[in-house]
Amino acid sequence: MIRISTIFIAICMVLVAASLGFVLYSVAGISGSESAIVALTALTCLILYNAVSMRLRDRSDVGGQIADLSRGTADLARQIAEFGRRLAAVEGRVASANSTGADRMQGLAGEISELGGLVRQLAASVAHHEDLLAPTPVAQPAASPRDDLLQPVAPAPTVAFASPPPAAPPPPVSRSQAQLIGAIKHAIDENRLDIYLQPMVTLPQRKVRYYEAVTRLRDERDQVLAADDFIGAAEANGLIGRIDHMVMLRCVQVLRRLMIRSKDVGVFCNVSAATLANPAHFTQCLDFLEANRALAPSFVLEFKQATFRNLGPVESENLAALSQRGYRFSIDHVSDLRLEPRELADRGVRFIKVPAALLLDARQSAATDIHPSDLSDLLGRFGIDLIAERIEGERSVVDLLDYDVRFGQGFLFAPPRPLRPEGASATAEAPQANPQDLNGAGTSASVSSPAAPQRTTGSAALARRALGPT
Repeated sequence: MIRISTIFIAICMVLVAASLGFVLYSVAGISGSESAIVALTALTCLILYNAVSMRLRDRSDVGGQIADLSRGTADLARQIAEFGRRLAAVEGRVASANSTGADRMQGLAGEISELGGLVRQLAASVAHHEDLLAPTPVAQPAASPRDDLLQPVAPAPTVAFASPPPAAPPPPVSRSQAQLIGAIKHAIDENRLDIYLQPMVTLPQRKVRYYEAVTRLRDERDQVLAADDFIGAAEANGLIGRIDHMVMLRCVQVLRRLMIRSKDVGVFCNVSAATLANPAHFTQCLDFLEANRALAPSFVLEFKQATFRNLGPVESENLAALSQRGYRFSIDHVSDLRLEPRELADRGVRFIKVPAALLLDARQSAATDIHPSDLSDLLGRFGIDLIAERIEGERSVVDLLDYDVRFGQGFLFAPPRPLRPEGASATAEAPQANPQDLNGAGTSASVSSPAAPQRTTGSAALARRALGPT
């Protein structure tokens, strides 16, 4: 629609051009045709001037509108960015809430699993007592003086007999150095090395996360020797390398079977400093570990604290070779808390096992630069997990939770148990068995006679029922 101002300007231009032609015609005496041409020329000039001026004015108006539009677009972009930031914050809160909920559910599942384990232990204990109290349907032999002597003796709490109990094993006999060396060589040649597994649990859920392989040796009379009884003699006579290689082989077999059931499991395998320093034995072990490199994240090699403090050039080089292949290390036999977390982490150490009594000892605060309650946080900054070992009481667990200890190991949770023949789990032992029997005083299994079928009771039945036919 044409604006009124435009119409007014057009009328004014026509009047100006007509006035100019009339003035020229009447005053200057120019003819009418020439006056008309001059008037049309003036009108054309006025029209062109008006068009150019209007175009310039419109361009300035359009430029202002474009500037306003740009400012509006920038404001809109800022508002969108603010909305995106708030949306990201909301998404982070939702993710945090989901993670917290998942952690709570996992903790609840761990507590339920722990309650289930306690119920199974209670059921095993009740079943064992019922088996002990139930009469044995076996024909009584004729009375004899020896039977009269055996009548008052109660049956052993860890063995369920369907026939008269066998004679007790002879007590350990003191050995000379030569006899001990002969027993070690015979056990190595006859493959009489037994692997005991002791679990490491998370705190406070007490969920099994790792297993430590403990070595036991059986001589020709089936007497069990603990590691502390023969390790020193084996190192002094150059036999520890063969023992470590056999133990590594057994541990890898156990780890493969454990990982069939769960991928979140690991095995700690002790390695001697003599093996680390012997080129021939270490090369044999390194070749074996190289062949099983896929298990490196779950296979932890454990050394004593004294080994790391007395590393020579050869030991350091061999340790670096293991670390380059992805294997992680653990330190045990810790005698003091003077640790260098950065140096240990650079060498590949990811676990440090400290006795609970040493952590809870108030005198350690004065002997070290850091309070034991801050040790777990300090090690965690360098990717090292603290494991409290030798836990034997609930009171220690409560105090260790105040120290933010994530893993625990000890007889409170489970003693070292021998592997079954198929190597999948520990052999059957009754819940009332004392720790000394489980540590190597001789394992006891159910004994049967031809007159009565073999029957498995207590934790053996529960273990086989839980593990299935494999």
